[in-house]
Amino acid sequence: MTEREVMEYDVVIVGAGPAGLACAIRLKQLKPELSICVLEKGSAVGAHSLSGAVLESAALEQLLPKWSSQYTGMKVPAAQDDVRLMTSTGSYKMPNFAVNLSPMNNHGNFIISLGQLTPWLAEQAEQAGVDVFPGFAAAEALFDDGRVKGVRIGDMGLERDGSPGPNYTPGVEIHAGTTVLAEGSRGSITKQLIAKFNLRDGVDPPTFGLGFKELWQLPAGRVQPGRIEHAFGWPLDKHTYGGSFVYHLDNDRVYVGYVVGLNYKDPRLKPFEVFQQFKHHPRIKPLLEGGEILAAGARTIAAGGYQSLPKLEMPGAMLIGDGAGTLNVFKIKGIHQAIRSGVCAADHLSEHGSSTGYDARWRASEGHRELRAVRNFKPAFKRGLYFGMFNAGIEALLKGRTPWTLRNSADWSALEKLGDYASPDRAWVERSLPPRDRLASVFFAGNVHDESQPIHLKVPDTSICVGRCVTEYGNPCERFCPAGVYEMVDDGQGGRRLQINSANCVHCKSCDIKDPYENIIWTTPEGGSGPNYQNL
Repeated sequence: MTEREVMEYDVVIVGAGPAGLACAIRLKQLKPELSICVLEKGSAVGAHSLSGAVLESAALEQLLPKWSSQYTGMKVPAAQDDVRLMTSTGSYKMPNFAVNLSPMNNHGNFIISLGQLTPWLAEQAEQAGVDVFPGFAAAEALFDDGRVKGVRIGDMGLERDGSPGPNYTPGVEIHAGTTVLAEGSRGSITKQLIAKFNLRDGVDPPTFGLGFKELWQLPAGRVQPGRIEHAFGWPLDKHTYGGSFVYHLDNDRVYVGYVVGLNYKDPRLKPFEVFQQFKHHPRIKPLLEGGEILAAGARTIAAGGYQSLPKLEMPGAMLIGDGAGTLNVFKIKGIHQAIRSGVCAADHLSEHGSSTGYDARWRASEGHRELRAVRNFKPAFKRGLYFGMFNAGIEALLKGRTPWTLRNSADWSALEKLGDYASPDRAWVERSLPPRDRLASVFFAGNVHDESQPIHLKVPDTSICVGRCVTEYGNPCERFCPAGVYEMVDDGQGGRRLQINSANCVHCKSCDIKDPYENIIWTTPEGGSGPNYQNL
């Protein structure tokens, strides 16, 4: 049996995103004597941070009142909102008064880079006495008499077959009085503990969106700093949920991105291609032509909200941030909610010393009331684009005080079989803007994975891939993965086999969510592996 070093803390926080770091900072403000560590699987804090990102700053101002003057990262004040319904050749602008009355009004907000904000938050945490450990991926939870007692760090230096290599280092065990899980969307340990402690009893399944984002440098004169554009419609059909964003930054740069709801039905849909097609719309292509991509990435967002929120506490542990599902999908914002949930958890721990009662505290909080007010926004789009938009107007007008709650269903169950679904003509066009394919996009994510390490994407039954999945769905993993990780190749014996290009993985976890057989399990690779997002 492998002997492992053990480190003892009062609190261990898994994930150095805005939720985890806010929790650590707030705990130190309230209880400076507590020993706290934050584990981050990325090679550096911010390396895996990806968000739109428009910040509603009130929660951050309450946590760190001087943030606005002290923070030196990008912070572009929101200046103008533009919301449109896109067709293949044009668009219809939503009236300004309607946008101003809706949660999509960005007056007073800031366009930021989450990849810049999180390292700054980590600095504030470290200055307060928190130990922040980037490059250390928590691989599994540890238990003591049915209670979570910490986490084990993944082993380093394993060979492809899982055996110890010449540089093998066993992962450290972190023992703590309370474990706070802030892993972000579809956290691997979070998923395991939700199942172990039945935290979804009586709760809708989670639902997600797959978001793509690129940072572009454009010729001078095209960018209007602070302009925030959102759109629905083309290149998706009216039965598929999704939407785009274009955020105008400083220094002639823009963020451009797209989110596709992973509850889509079309087995032939390619979410990556949806994004690339969007960039070729007559409104968007002239903006980007002649520019260059500086960075690109993809990640899922937890879009289930109020209906899908699991119980947030268990013996010895708590769930916060996107891992819990606190994102406001109507606003398309999760950062302020993540900070709120982290602060809420810290306040509760400082007063009670344990996780017991935290779930009730969150559900009585302003953050949870915000989720309830927008609970029907995304589920309504299952009935089509126009019904969804009509419902969004009603929900915005009544601020969620409608007497019904629409339900969520599991994304993996939504995909129709090839023979049962007629894919629509999406009026897609020839594209000329980069990247030319998914592999080129992965280059802009700065991916680093040691090829010799074990494959971290587990497929328990590969016979499904070469059998049922071929005929029923046409191997949709080749289409829904944004990084070309899954590939059906010649097996050399006249058949096909699944090849997993794990070094391409950008840690979005869409495979763990969308596979129609639930036959793919995302686990953490060696610490420090994965994308290295720059300014996203």
